[in-house]
Amino acid sequence: MKNWFSKGDWNAFFGLAIDNLAVMVTLFGLLTMGPAPFSYTPEFILAKMLPGTALGVLVGDLVYTFMALRMAKLQNRTNVTAMPLGLDTPSTFGMAFLVLLPALSKGNELFPGDHQKAMTYGWHVGLMTLLLIGAIKVLFSPFGNLVRKWVPRAGLLGSLAAIALTLISFMPLREDIAGIPLVGLPTLWMILVILLAHRVLPRGFPGALMALLVGLFIYTICLFAGPMAGVALVPPFREIPFHGHWGFQIPWVFANAESGWWNPVISETLMRLPTIFPFALATIVGGIDCTESAASAGDDYDTRKVLFTEAISTLVAGVAGGVIQTTPYIGQPAYKSMGARAGYTLLTALFIGVAGFMGGLTIFFEVLPKVVLFPILIFVGLEITSQTFRVVPRRHYPALALSMLPAVAYVALLLVKSFYAPAQPQRPDAIHGLLTLRCLANGFLITGMIWAAIMSAVLDDRLKVAAVYCLVAAVFAFFGIMHSPLGDETIGLPWNILKQLEPLFHEAISVQTPWHWAGGYLICAGLLWAMACFSKPPENIPGVEADHQES
Repeated sequence: MKNWFSKGDWNAFFGLAIDNLAVMVTLFGLLTMGPAPFSYTPEFILAKMLPGTALGVLVGDLVYTFMALRMAKLQNRTNVTAMPLGLDTPSTFGMAFLVLLPALSKGNELFPGDHQKAMTYGWHVGLMTLLLIGAIKVLFSPFGNLVRKWVPRAGLLGSLAAIALTLISFMPLREDIAGIPLVGLPTLWMILVILLAHRVLPRGFPGALMALLVGLFIYTICLFAGPMAGVALVPPFREIPFHGHWGFQIPWVFANAESGWWNPVISETLMRLPTIFPFALATIVGGIDCTESAASAGDDYDTRKVLFTEAISTLVAGVAGGVIQTTPYIGQPAYKSMGARAGYTLLTALFIGVAGFMGGLTIFFEVLPKVVLFPILIFVGLEITSQTFRVVPRRHYPALALSMLPAVAYVALLLVKSFYAPAQPQRPDAIHGLLTLRCLANGFLITGMIWAAIMSAVLDDRLKVAAVYCLVAAVFAFFGIMHSPLGDETIGLPWNILKQLEPLFHEAISVQTPWHWAGGYLICAGLLWAMACFSKPPENIPGVEADHQES
């Protein structure tokens, strides 16, 4: 292939590589931000979790590079742009908050006083979760279009948009960017001006790299100016021991694992099904959208090959100890407009993959403060949210808004836990309020998907379809897949859940159980079915005409 690499590949490489690097730093920051018993050590993450995660990016981007070269050869073209692949940002937050940290807490209970074993247990749960996500993607990737047909886009994308606003955007903004406004605000607005407003820098200098360099420069100035001002303007650089992290270190977990280690790990992994399915299905549908987007830009890739590649690279990452799934990125037309060909995915594969499992990423974790790197997450969150509203019909906007409420409840529960966990309020009304918040938060991905599907069907005047979705919600609530009243999104048979709630019954507290939520959805299903049979439909469905005009 001639002209497989162009000047535009450098710009695209920095954008794609920094995106992936930001996701890794995000995972690192989320898993190390608590005290020692309740967080992972930096050395453990660098040696166990990140090498396999980087290997998934290496495999996926190499395959996508080959697909671009092959298309260019078969079509005798020189302007083919490779599909970008990277680490999935929404599921990174889901893996941290819903899988790895709860599994670490469970590991501390199983191995009291042995933090290394507790971390290993949590890591094994994470990689088994990733393997299950990969298996689901392999199984469902040929049927991605059927998934899109059965579940409205508001249902598939609404929960991810909620994660984009709450976990991807709000949490870094609250904890890191707003915490150091001298650095965070300038870096954030540079990112937004360059990447959202598409301002072009002199000589086509990569915008994401420029924002990172400017933020790092301001951070360094503040670091040295602090002692002269008599107050610390920014925290010091993180101290991560570099010794022992360099060298080929893919942790093949199945080679030297203890006998029978998978028994408790598998049972704990199956408890994470409310998290696993939405993320797996969302990347399948997202992969289809990315392929369609590339086709609209002139590069018509085979959808099944694109989806199968991301599924296999996710499985490779899991086998090697990785904990974040890979996914195609939506920005292929943007990279094509930069003039990129196949070189940027090859460079990303080599940079992220080789540096990841050779220990080179340790340098970036030492040098790059989160306040400098995390503003790009605000861009990612805003872009995911705006993209969701662009592809969802206007009449379904209320369904999108409704799907975000459970995610808001989850963030509120996180804040309550972080602020008031030591106090543990004992008033019955306070306990009841926390239980209600927990029921709304647990399984919020499934809840948001189902609520948006119900609302979309209602807005389309398909009340019987909405009633069927309510029946599905009743089944999910009955087994705690959504609205579980127990901690860590515990699922199981409702009578087993009731046994764990018995201590609260003796306190005369109004406790919400799976029976309450399942019954509520069954009543909703009956009412919707009755209204479909006996009420009169509207002459015109609001919003349909506007959707037709837009299309």
